[in-house]
Amino acid sequence: MNKSLSVIVPCFNEEEVINETYKRLKAVLITLDLNTEIIFINDGSSDNTEHLLNEFTLTDKNIKIISFSRNFGHQKAVTAGLNHCTSDMAVIIDADLQDPPEVIPEMIKTMIESNSQVVYCVRKSRKGEGIFKKLSAKAFYRLLNFFSEVRLPVDTGDFRLIDKSIIREFNQMHEKGKYIRGLVSWIGFKQVPFYYEREARFAGETKYPFSKMLKLATTSLLYFSTKPLKLASALGFFSVAFSLILGVWSVLGKLMGYTHASSGWTSLFVLIIFFGGVQLLTIGIVGSYIGNLFDEIKNRPEYIIDKKVNFETKEDGKSE
Repeated sequence: MNKSLSVIVPCFNEEEVINETYKRLKAVLITLDLNTEIIFINDGSSDNTEHLLNEFTLTDKNIKIISFSRNFGHQKAVTAGLNHCTSDMAVIIDADLQDPPEVIPEMIKTMIESNSQVVYCVRKSRKGEGIFKKLSAKAFYRLLNFFSEVRLPVDTGDFRLIDKSIIREFNQMHEKGKYIRGLVSWIGFKQVPFYYEREARFAGETKYPFSKMLKLATTSLLYFSTKPLKLASALGFFSVAFSLILGVWSVLGKLMGYTHASSGWTSLFVLIIFFGGVQLLTIGIVGSYIGNLFDEIKNRPEYIIDKKVNFETKEDGKSE
């Protein structure tokens, strides 16, 4: 019996590119000796994306659609795809065609030859992106590795091939603020790199502006590491030690005559601002962790599904 492969494609306002994405994915999948399907996750699109996806299902029963009730975000969309995946393997790929579908056969070959459970894609280049985006991305991955307790591959996104053991373990994780590429690394098993050239976006605008990149970076740091808390503690210890040393120096200086009570106003204000900033930074870090705990305690669902197409119901085995 042939093994099966699911391609998980999160979509948010991709009407300009989704037809080309479907054509290129199908052109690749028909060459594989596998049972294949594509799971499109419509992440609350406000354009014509959902209508175009529904048109695909009229002629292709191997297309499945999950539509959210609103926009929940890229990581939630990928999570929904993995939660509904029953195949032996899955490829996670964005709809914008920056990650070329044509390398999927090579990724599968790499997994088989290396006997691995994960093939993560490493960008040799990032075409169509500005210097700021490239530098900030490079700095982010290295900063995250500095703070993380688990070594994460640099210059990678969510574009990867994973097998059913990874899917099974991932679906047992119920935390709300998922950083998927970090969680896959945390799961372990054998993981190997696959190097490729990242293309410029085929059409439309990026769905990850600086604000969303910053939010993803914050989520990855706060959900994936406790080192910021340790850093806050270290800053607090440094502040106390410095203030004690300064106090002793001031008292001795007054007694021995090398300082004067009326001098040093500038340095005093600088120190007040500095230590005030340290306190605010520490409170902010602790507050962010508490906010994440609050989100977890509420135990709301990660996403809400409006409709599903071409999925079988558990009750009668019929397609929804």
